[in-house]
Amino acid sequence: MTHKEPLLRIAKRDSIPRPKAYAIRVIAVLLSLLVSGAFIFSVTKLDPIQVYKAMFDGALGTSRRSWSTIRDVMTLLCIGVGLAPAFKMRFWNIGAEGQILIGGIITAGLMRSLGPSIPAPALLVLMAAVSLIGGCVWGVIPAVFKARWGTNETLFTLMMNYVAIQLTSYCVALWENPAGSNSVGVINQQTKWGWFPKLFGKEYSLNVILVLTLTTGMLVYLKYSKHGYEISVVGDSENTARYAGISVRRVTIRTMAISGAICGLAGYIAVAGVGHTISTTTAGGRGFTAIIVAWLAQFNSFVMILISFLLVFLQNGAVQIASQFNLNDYASNIITGIILFFILGSEFFINYRLIHQPGKEGKA
Repeated sequence: MTHKEPLLRIAKRDSIPRPKAYAIRVIAVLLSLLVSGAFIFSVTKLDPIQVYKAMFDGALGTSRRSWSTIRDVMTLLCIGVGLAPAFKMRFWNIGAEGQILIGGIITAGLMRSLGPSIPAPALLVLMAAVSLIGGCVWGVIPAVFKARWGTNETLFTLMMNYVAIQLTSYCVALWENPAGSNSVGVINQQTKWGWFPKLFGKEYSLNVILVLTLTTGMLVYLKYSKHGYEISVVGDSENTARYAGISVRRVTIRTMAISGAICGLAGYIAVAGVGHTISTTTAGGRGFTAIIVAWLAQFNSFVMILISFLLVFLQNGAVQIASQFNLNDYASNIITGIILFFILGSEFFINYRLIHQPGKEGKA
């Protein structure tokens, strides 16, 4: 008995030249724009070029919008940088949202309790340090359980998100201002104590300096340090790592301590450098979006800058076209989804190839 082999077979690529990989990504972006344009015209009868122009204006049309985009890019990038070492080690840290909230709670608490009682620079440093520690602890807890008892880190870190959300809700109720508002309000709105100061005349310059310094440090750490090498080996094969004399338990806990600490620092930036308040929506889903950033960039910190910018650009642009053309959120989100679908799909063709094998028959 014979059967026909499938016409197409999927095979993993051993490697692909970098120019070809970039060409595949560029083609994916162009195709996404064409498909999005067809969707826009078929549903709304609007000129796709005008819609894309509105998307650009929404993200970069004015100086204020440009700096808002930069601010959001830096926050998302910080979280992506935090997730990179964990995911490179194949530790699926889905708990960035909770780690961000813990850092945010600590920052908001110190802003409210200390306020003008200590010098502003000292307060900023203290908030950063304690936020790092808080996020670190929140990341180490699931790492210890994974290292010692083999628990599922995906479920554990996800569960920790819900615990952090409840802690945030408790703090919001405790710090409610004004009473009955169910919110903390803007902390230190009059004195701005604990807020990031303006540098070079720009409101978010400190955000940029902190995150880009962190991004450069992570690139060096992962690529050139012994710890980065150990993370790569553990991520490729835990058995190989043990054979090479690497303590998988130590590397797991250490890497998640770093990952959680950086995500905690992102919470500090979100509160002290952006919103100046705390709520259950402070993380805003960016802990999950940052997974896309880290994965698409293949854990390269500098590439994460481009991916973060693209995602924030699409998000801010979608808000603009929804308001300018009276489209509901679903229509603008579909456009964003189409573009992301093609970009994510391009990674399949970079890592795999389709083999055409016509007319082959095999024995059952």
